[in-house]
Amino acid sequence: MSEQPRCDCNGKPEAPLARQPHSLQRGGWLVIALPLWVVVYVLSQPFSRWIAYRLLHLAPKSHLGESVAFFFYDVPKVLLLLTLVVFIVTFLQSFISPTRVRDALSRRRAGIGNALASLFGIITPFCSCSAVPLFIGFLRAGVPLGVTFSFLVAAPMINEVALGMLFAMFGWRIALLYAGTGVLIAFTAGMVLGHLKMERHLEDWVQDVIQLTPMGELEEERVTLDQRISLALQGVKDIVGKVWPYILGGILVGAFIHGYVPEAFMARLLGKQTWYSVPLAILVGVPLYSNAAGVMPIVEALLGKGAALGSTLAFMMAVIGLSLPEVVILRKVMRPRLIATFVGVVALGILLVGYLFNAVL
Repeated sequence: MSEQPRCDCNGKPEAPLARQPHSLQRGGWLVIALPLWVVVYVLSQPFSRWIAYRLLHLAPKSHLGESVAFFFYDVPKVLLLLTLVVFIVTFLQSFISPTRVRDALSRRRAGIGNALASLFGIITPFCSCSAVPLFIGFLRAGVPLGVTFSFLVAAPMINEVALGMLFAMFGWRIALLYAGTGVLIAFTAGMVLGHLKMERHLEDWVQDVIQLTPMGELEEERVTLDQRISLALQGVKDIVGKVWPYILGGILVGAFIHGYVPEAFMARLLGKQTWYSVPLAILVGVPLYSNAAGVMPIVEALLGKGAALGSTLAFMMAVIGLSLPEVVILRKVMRPRLIATFVGVVALGILLVGYLFNAVL
């Protein structure tokens, strides 16, 4: 559908060149917004301490004072980081074609296909609500089941928001460790599930659908710079607008841990020397429905209280990669045995990674 011409104040159509100021105005807005973002981010910590210790007159180093300062520091910090990361990632994703990703994977054999699917999962938009159509679309395009599972594991677990916020909050080392181990888990899980040949455990209607005529190449329209910026802004609106309640919930939990949980207790519960710390982190993480942005304040508080890195990353992977809502949605296309195998293989991979990190770091 062609775009309707814009009109001036007198109702007369503007000349085609009038589109250019629109892009310049949008770009100018971004130029102003970035310094403002930096100023607010820098001032968030002194502002949080002013609220806790000056405005509310809470005692410094007290449990309540530390919790309140943590909360008012993390709320703007996490929301600002999430906004910036989502804008950049959504803008970059506008250059990525899901159709081409699907077709590229359909022409790869096991091994190479699993590796590519694990890497594609990092940069391809994915959420629990899109699990079923993506799953069916990949299978119908001829992507092997094991390769599809590699993508299904990598896309939510190593999503770009998680990596961006890990990098911003904890540095490149932890972000790279998380990405590398996530790719390894996705690759291994896909290889194992592909080797088991469990196609018969797909629901009957799914098996009928994937036997239809393969999906062909879809015609893709050219996207302008202005449209890419609009998509990025809409992505910020959609994602931040949906996840902010989870962020506040995660920050509340993190603030409580930061202010009231003794370091010795957390070190005993999720420390390196505790053999049950990793399975406990996974068991707690799976039913705790959240997302990368919501779980990040909890991860920050756990690490600050002495929890082991391996146990903490295992907790984060379980929350993001094995969420109950995704399992419930996948039940529409998989039989219980295939779902149980999928969850078991991924959980075992997370368990081994957690123990490995606790042993060497």
